Amino acid sequence: MAEIEFYDIIKILHIVAVISWLAGLLYLPRIFVYHTQVAVDSDVDRMFQIMEKRLMHLIMLPAMILVFCFGFYLASQIGFDLVWLQAKITLVLILAGYHGFLSRCRKKFKTGENKYSEKFYRIINEVPTILMLLIVALVILKPF
Repeated sequence: MAEIEFYDIIKILHIVAVISWLAGLLYLPRIFVYHTQVAVDSDVDRMFQIMEKRLMHLIMLPAMILVFCFGFYLASQIGFDLVWLQAKITLVLILAGYHGFLSRCRKKFKTGENKYSEKFYRIINEVPTILMLLIVALVILKPF
């Protein structure tokens, strides 16, 4: 049996963190879709706010932090000068910006100031899927 290297353990943890983060990025806009359909300050509104806050603070934010920590270590081991890696990091930063946008949307629901429609949240729910496909393609194909 091959010896397990520290690099491999970090890679495993990185992949698990990515899966956790992406699950949240895919699920939160779906919650928003249903949240748009309820009255502000209703019991259901408050329930959605609790769900959104817990998802954001207990799963998504810690997972994103771990993605960056483990990812930085992995990138430092192979070198930041690889063009495919620079493209991947750029896409991950866009994903982090999307995360920030969802965080602002959650806060707007909290204050009763959501301005986006159910349709808007259905459409933006595709953003992490597209970015995920591009990121995975870069990692597997290393085209540059």
